[in-house]
Parts: sequence; structure tokens; C-alpha cells
Amino acid sequence: MSVKPPPERNQLLKALPTTVRERLFAHLELVELPLGNVLYESGDVLGHVYFPTDCIISLLHEIKNGGTAQISVVGNDGILGIPLFMGGESTPGRAVVQSPGSAYRLRAPLLKKEFSRHDGPLQMLLLRYTQGLITQMAQTAVCNRLHTLDQQLCRWLLLSLDRLPTNQLNMTQDQIANNLGVRREGVTEAAGKLQKLGVIRYCRGEITVLERARLEELACECYAVVRCETDRLRPRAAKSEA
Repeated sequence: MSVKPPPERNQLLKALPTTVRERLFAHLELVELPLGNVLYESGDVLGHVYFPTDCIISLLHEIKNGGTAQISVVGNDGILGIPLFMGGESTPGRAVVQSPGSAYRLRAPLLKKEFSRHDGPLQMLLLRYTQGLITQMAQTAVCNRLHTLDQQLCRWLLLSLDRLPTNQLNMTQDQIANNLGVRREGVTEAAGKLQKLGVIRYCRGEITVLERARLEELACECYAVVRCETDRLRPRAAKSEA
């Protein structure tokens, strides 16, 4: 039987003070999220938020011809469901599990109630996280427009690794192509270059990063921009209360 991950595996939940944990943790529901599971579609009114512990969720936008592109990723650094506390209730994108694992789910009314507390700690945490997510989205748009597919793949791998407890990702080339909004052949070529350089090992849908430092060298500046802003806004673990 697998060990149940604690809520504190998620950085936002870990940073909450004891009083807020006492109000929320009893209502958290641990859910397993298999690869490819769609958590919401475009236009859905969100009934829950998710705090990933060891999975990654892709936020995708799809156009009429069926093409998709990833605009951001959410992992143990954050929360899925920002439209709920930003007032929009729904989103034009879709959320798909990119790397399988687990997350803690919380019903929308409970999240809204805690967020609405004046100057409450959860409100500040979620607003700072949202600022970091906006930076990630903006830099992804810049990267997709100005940088090579090789650089985009390196950025995507690094952003994914930052949100996983290991150096391995389970992802087919078709799934990577859908996330990046490119052709599968381009991903095959770019991944092949990284494998020849000894940076990654790719076999049957499993990518193992062997040389992270080299991967960072090969990535464009977009990864460093996102990483710097994420680190600046990253929540600190709550101090124990007497």
C-alpha cells in the first residue's frame, strides 16, 4: 500500500499558519490523478481547487482545428483553480494531468470563504502565487514566439522537473508535442539531440534528466526569468504558533 503524502508536500499548504490549517485540512480530500485525466474543460464552472503534491497539471488552450498549446504548468508549488478566487468562476482553457500522482482537493465554497477573510494569510499566498503564474504564462508566450524548439523543450523539461520529486517524467512525444503546440517530428529531433549530448535518456515514454546543469545551459533565458520570479514569490513555511 502506497504511503499517503501529507498536505504539507504542497508548498502553499505548507506555508499556512496553524489556525488556517485547522480550518481547512479536515476538509481536504486526497485524490489520485492518472496521466491524461481532464480536471476541467473550457468554460466549466469549477467546483473544486486542487493542491498537487507529486503530480503536474498542464493548463492548455485549444483552437478550433484541434491544435493545443500549454500556457503553464501547476505542481507542488501551487494550486489549480485560480478563477475561483479571482472572481471568474470558469476559464477558456482546459486542465490535463501531465505527470500522474496525487493532489488534495478542496470544495470551492470553503476556498472562497477562507480567501475572503480580510488580509488573511491564504489570500496573500494565493495572490503572490497568481503573480508568479502570470509571469510563467507571459514568458511561455515569448518563448514560443522567439526561441527555437530545442530551447522550448529544455525550458519545458526544467519547469516540469522543478515541480516533481524526481528527475524522471513519464510523457510520450505526442503529449510533449501537444503541450508545446508543435509537430511530433520536431520533438523527436530535439529530444534526440539532448540524448546524444547525454543530457537526457528517453525510453518508452520515460524521460530521465541526467545532466540538469547542462540542460539549464541549453535553455533560453525564459526559464531563468520564470525561476527567479517563482523563487522571489515562493511562500515560506509558516512558523509554529505557541
